[in-house]
Amino acid sequence: MTLLLAQISDLHLDGTERATRRAVRVMDRLRGLPLDALLVTGDIADHGKEDEYAEAADILAAPFPVLTCPGNHDSRSAYRKVLLGEEPHDGPVNRVHHLPGAAVLMCDTTIPGRDEGLLDDETAAWIEATLAALPADTRALLAFHQPPVAVHHPLPDRIMLQRPERLAGLLGAHPEVAAVLTGHAHTAAASVFAGRLLVVAPAVTWTLRLPWEGDGVADLDQPPGVAYHVLGDDGRLTTHFRVVP
Repeated sequence: MTLLLAQISDLHLDGTERATRRAVRVMDRLRGLPLDALLVTGDIADHGKEDEYAEAADILAAPFPVLTCPGNHDSRSAYRKVLLGEEPHDGPVNRVHHLPGAAVLMCDTTIPGRDEGLLDDETAAWIEATLAALPADTRALLAFHQPPVAVHHPLPDRIMLQRPERLAGLLGAHPEVAAVLTGHAHTAAASVFAGRLLVVAPAVTWTLRLPWEGDGVADLDQPPGVAYHVLGDDGRLTTHFRVVP
């Protein structure tokens, strides 16, 4: 079965009208589409506050599954309590979601109090065990916040996923993983990591201005972006990027 997935990232909801308006606009567009799921790859809240997650829960409500993972601006405890309805604690937030013929692993690569990411022992073991338990011929996607490769801008490249070789080794043992999906960099990008497609979703809040595009890091005038992923029966992922004016 071919699956249609959307991915958004970096909403940075902070109670301001601007952040709310942009996120609402994106979700209004997505709710009208025949999506099998929406992936939200981190920095949902800007300050990790419970009221920011309460707003996020309202905005992200949709007729299709909404799959989330935390980013460096998120607080694991508040995220768990409000978005997941779980007892709050500060351990990694890792969840697997099963779709027809596929599994999406929403992974926590955050380091509390830091901006860079890390695949820690607990999350690496969880990914390994979860992939090993999947039925044969199941397609898999890994989604988390910090990209494991440079995007060629000094800001996100200083705070990317550390020790990416650990992730590369894990992927080498699991050919069922079709692609790696991340956010964090505030720019739509595609690359290759450990022989797999790597897609960085555009941000909802603001777009990264690349070094050859002029001065200043944040381009506040660009509209929010969305990545649309088509996952085919053959395990091939095709991605289309769009903006929401």
